[in-house]
Amino acid sequence: METKSEIKLKDVYKSYYLANGEEIPVLKGIDLDIKKGEFVVLMGESGGGKTTLLNIIGCLHPLSRGNYYLEEENIGEVRDDFTLAYIRNKKMGFIFQQFNLLNKSTALKNVSLPALYAGESKQEREKRAKELLESVGLSDRLSHKPTELSGGQQQRVAIARALVNNPEIILADEPTGALDSKSGIEIMNIFIKFKKQGKTVIMVTHTSEVAKYADRIIFLKDGKVIDRNYKLISSY
Repeated sequence: METKSEIKLKDVYKSYYLANGEEIPVLKGIDLDIKKGEFVVLMGESGGGKTTLLNIIGCLHPLSRGNYYLEEENIGEVRDDFTLAYIRNKKMGFIFQQFNLLNKSTALKNVSLPALYAGESKQEREKRAKELLESVGLSDRLSHKPTELSGGQQQRVAIARALVNNPEIILADEPTGALDSKSGIEIMNIFIKFKKQGKTVIMVTHTSEVAKYADRIIFLKDGKVIDRNYKLISSY
């Protein structure tokens, strides 16, 4: 039985505008289907539109034209900030190259914060945060602050935080870009584990060693998809 598309973009355009009104087109007619449980990597030269596309999928930026279907519902037409925030909080987890952790808070508090916004009780959100930190190998770092952790450990905290509301889709923008190769491999193995649990992973990277972990690679150039089914030989 064929898996349904979890994410479908049809003829999506995105432009930004300078203060003088000049239009800067970034995405130029993107058509894309991503199945539930897929691990997809976005690659391409700098300025090709990878991060912009990721931000549109994550409901962080509105598209300028076209349609974006999430689980067959056209959310590309949604402009209400409350609704978009709800979709992000319930459906998606975000991981960035810069870890974006709160330096004065412990790993446990950093991870549990999105669950606080989701209205969970302190007991429930801390229980979930502890389980996730254990799952990424940080059971002995619950009370450590970001400044007391290595770069790889900080990224693991960020991954646990992204997963605390049990999102169906994980969006990662260069998650290994600030890490050494050993830490990068450890992080990718974590992504593989969550992919095997049925989560959809969409990642931006410029590194072929990272891209090898994906089910397929989507190449963008000048705001257009030039290849959507590329696959490198996996190293795991």
